Amino acid sequence: MSDNRFTRTFVAAPEHIDELGHVNNTVWVQWIQDMATAHWDAVARPEDRAAYFWVVVRHEIDYRGNVSAGESVHAETWIEGPAQGAKSVRRVEFTDVGGKRLVSAATTWAMIDRASGRLARVRPEVLAAFQ
Repeated sequence: MSDNRFTRTFVAAPEHIDELGHVNNTVWVQWIQDMATAHWDAVARPEDRAAYFWVVVRHEIDYRGNVSAGESVHAETWIEGPAQGAKSVRRVEFTDVGGKRLVSAATTWAMIDRASGRLARVRPEVLAAFQ
């Protein structure tokens, strides 16, 4: 793990469980968004947090396993590569307590200028703290 990765632990609560007895796919998507937001809030420069926000434009998720109520997962996220215009790709991986990869995601986010409400080109200095 390198210093540019952000980690967090999630515990599956009873309300996260679907009729199959494990975490529902919509919960995984929420956790992916929670990871992205927490990473941005923890690492981005204050002036960037004040000037911009991010919206998801694409999720690509691979489900390889799952957990049940009361079980925890380790989540890790990082920015993959340089930005492409207003877009940036974020990776998120969830593993169980034994280190088995359960869910992997590549999400594409677009940066929005708060003042104009329009797409904003991601300058290298905005992502520098993440890479």
